[in-house]
Amino acid sequence: LYFSAQEGILIFYHIKELQYEMKICADISRPISSLIFSPDYTSLLLVTDQGTVYSYKPAHSGEAVKLLDTSSSCFLAADFLTPGNNYCVSVTISGEVQVWSLEDGTFLSKLNLGIEVHVT
Repeated sequence: LYFSAQEGILIFYHIKELQYEMKICADISRPISSLIFSPDYTSLLLVTDQGTVYSYKPAHSGEAVKLLDTSSSCFLAADFLTPGNNYCVSVTISGEVQVWSLEDGTFLSKLNLGIEVHVT
């Protein structure tokens, strides 16, 4: 079980029967608004509401790596663009959908939906 604390800490609980172990995986020092696993469960995106996206690879147990920073105060969400784990899509409140490379955080494309977007 992965979850994030308000302070930007990614925590993993390994639960087996009535026993559990807790491990702090990463500290990005910014509140994490969502956690999204890649389709093959090899990567975890840590998304902040300030528009910063980090990648964490559970099998490597390393630090979270900053992938991109949209620096947008109207940033809503991000997710993997499937198939594969190479691209990320993000959306802003104003309805701008953006595509990013997860290898180096390069901005690739955008589409303006022309409507305000809400996350439910």
